[in-house]
Amino acid sequence: MAKTVISVLEFGAKPGSSEVQTAAFQAALDKAFLMGGATVEVPAGRYYIGGVRLRSHTTLLLRSGAEVYGTRNPEDYCFIHKDQLEPLPADQLTDKPWEPFVKGVQRCYDFMVKAGGRWNNGIIRAVNAEDIAIIGEPGSVIDGQDCYDEIGEERYRGPHGISMHNCRGITFRGYTIRNTGDWAHSVFFSTDILMEGVTVLAGHDGIHCTCCTNLRILDSEFYTGDDCVAGFGNVNTLVSNCICNTACSGLRFGGTNALIRDCKFFGPAKYFFRGSLSLEEKKSGAQAQKPHRVNMLSVFTYYADFSVDIPEQPGNIIIENCTVDNVDRFLHYNYSGNERWQAHRPLESVKFENIEATGIGMPLTAYGSADVPLTLTMRNVNVSFRDEVENTAFLHTAHYDRILLENITVNKRPDAPLIKDWTGGGDIVFRNVSYDAPQEDWVKVTDEPFICKAI
Repeated sequence: MAKTVISVLEFGAKPGSSEVQTAAFQAALDKAFLMGGATVEVPAGRYYIGGVRLRSHTTLLLRSGAEVYGTRNPEDYCFIHKDQLEPLPADQLTDKPWEPFVKGVQRCYDFMVKAGGRWNNGIIRAVNAEDIAIIGEPGSVIDGQDCYDEIGEERYRGPHGISMHNCRGITFRGYTIRNTGDWAHSVFFSTDILMEGVTVLAGHDGIHCTCCTNLRILDSEFYTGDDCVAGFGNVNTLVSNCICNTACSGLRFGGTNALIRDCKFFGPAKYFFRGSLSLEEKKSGAQAQKPHRVNMLSVFTYYADFSVDIPEQPGNIIIENCTVDNVDRFLHYNYSGNERWQAHRPLESVKFENIEATGIGMPLTAYGSADVPLTLTMRNVNVSFRDEVENTAFLHTAHYDRILLENITVNKRPDAPLIKDWTGGGDIVFRNVSYDAPQEDWVKVTDEPFICKAI
């Protein structure tokens, strides 16, 4: 049955006004919830809001030409502690602020895992909700205005664009979201999530999901300052027909049963990472006054830290039918111990199939765990390195169970082995591999120090 449609205009919203319209938006969303579910439409025009809460069985519909701007005051997003309609349970409330990582010091992650904390603020929030959607018609925009928060993450990041905890049945579709103070989409502990036809510009991570199940990201475009698709502890993920362009990683991802297919990864980045801005530029939201790094760091970077438990063994990650151009690293799995983002449960298996990669600048890294050795499969893969790449192997590896290279072409100077191996002991299988060096020189076991820069 079609949902009843109500308009934010009925509750006092004024398109084109410079006034903050949070109260009108929230009144419309609350009415929709109290009706048992409805669609709240935002007509064409520009609206400024702080944080609003989307509740169960409610769709927020942005009509063509609707532009929803988050304010640049971070205090405008701290409403959820005061919500009387659906008060958060005590175990979801926290005053714990973001705290920096200090090596050797146990970090408290309450600021992240509990929904009722400042770090989880967003232009649009949802907590403990089901059957919710944010739908945008062509030309609709959500803009975070690079909101600055001096007590936010890294002492400058403001609210997320869209932040959701403990939800079921989420749809994101059709809009453009840009310039968010932190991640464009932050989703924790949720199930049945669909993103379709969304464009993310600048800001930070395009979509970051933690411990989510049944996640589909389809036909979307990510031109981000940070990772495009990120998160870990996820189960059953599909990323299909997406564009990934960033100054960081196209995929900074960990989980179980993930299929990434028919995607395009390419650099240089259209937008740089905001962390490199000066303090004054962060505060003002002004454009950078100097050039910044725009090289894309990686296609796939493994991700698993200790902010949450990871109940299922990460593995069965498949990347297939994708193109890669001008990215520094093709595969970055580094469990050697120097990357805090790759220190929780290790990766059991990853497969690349039907991949065309050009302009690669660094070796592939597949450094696994002695307890959970890696299975790496590469089939029907062509990799061309940049002309200036010298004296480096195609693949750096350690602690693997099996490496299969089948129908592989590697175009680079034959001035180093195909595989440089720090531990040996696993099986390496070559089937129809093309590399311009004698096959007896393809694998070199080394005892030199393993060096890999963390990203």
